[in-house]
Amino acid sequence: MDKLSPQDLILKLLKEKTLVQLDVRHRTEDVFRIMKQVLAEMAHTLSKQAALIDKRIQVQYKENNEFEVTLTVAEDVLIFYMQSNIFTFDRTHPIWQTSYVKGNEANAYCGSISIYNFLSDSFKYNRSNDLGYLIARIFINHDLHYFVEGKRQLGFLYNNFSSAVLDKPAIADIFNSALLYTLDFSLFVPPFDNVKEVSVSAMEEETNKMQLQTGKRLGFRFSADNDQVK
Repeated sequence: MDKLSPQDLILKLLKEKTLVQLDVRHRTEDVFRIMKQVLAEMAHTLSKQAALIDKRIQVQYKENNEFEVTLTVAEDVLIFYMQSNIFTFDRTHPIWQTSYVKGNEANAYCGSISIYNFLSDSFKYNRSNDLGYLIARIFINHDLHYFVEGKRQLGFLYNNFSSAVLDKPAIADIFNSALLYTLDFSLFVPPFDNVKEVSVSAMEEETNKMQLQTGKRLGFRFSADNDQVK
């Protein structure tokens, strides 16, 4: 068999790799559009139901830009962020052990949508030092197969990459799990020794902008929360 020229190799990669990545990008964009619809519907329904409990409970959906939307529920903000790039996985990742990927390595190329959890007051009071937490990453390939890396149930309920297809009901199910996890993820006071000293400038900023760093688990490690995002 004749050895391929550099130009032929370039064209081969464009055909076998770049086209797959373009397909994955379009699938991920399609999924993100559906996710926006699901979140808007979820916010509308929750807002009406929450108002019956107490009108102080605020539920709001907001589209920030092409790649990012937010869902605010009471004291929590979930940020959904779509990566513009396409990824594959190192050879130690479990997906390489599946017959689905072994049979076609192109199936390992995935788009990624991340879900972050922040405190709503962090944005309300411009507390730029506050921490957010990555609670899940959703990976989608050109067949719309998907799996989720994440916290607690998010990390093991949605990991059938070989056959699971990311449709609208599956998206709603993932979002419900993410919101349940978030609402059960309480704000804990940091250890006394971590905050016993504060500078004059930090205190002045705290007075003016409430800038002292806050996060749901700032300074703590909990055995119940050791299931870190992979």
